Amino acid sequence: MIYTLDQIEVLAAALIKQHANKPIWAFFAPMGAGKTTLIAQVCKQLGVVDAVASPTFSIMNEYDASGKQIYHMDWYRIEDEAEARRTGVEAAMDEADLCFIEWPEKAPALLPEGTLRLEIEILDPEHRRIFIPS
Repeated sequence: MIYTLDQIEVLAAALIKQHANKPIWAFFAPMGAGKTTLIAQVCKQLGVVDAVASPTFSIMNEYDASGKQIYHMDWYRIEDEAEARRTGVEAAMDEADLCFIEWPEKAPALLPEGTLRLEIEILDPEHRRIFIPS
């Protein structure tokens, strides 16, 4: 699906509707593709009232969405799987109702079976393409 920032609310709603049964969403995309922007919109539609920001330096942010626990992780600064384990990402993935992960390619072996893999491509400054590889 190709989209613009103006269409992100519709995209977020469609992703929630189609993939609500997937507890872990992994976002594969280059820097500046809009991973955090899309995750923030999904969180908003799920009922998160706090400001959703990139957890680049904290590695992980926790949000409440109408009684559901959401973790938003950013593995960009993680060097390898061992470091990811030391930060507690596995425990967080196990305990969260929903988990969004940016830069999952930094520790791919930690992604459990059944993780929703979302890939975003930058087509031009205004357009993005999101797809779920088969």
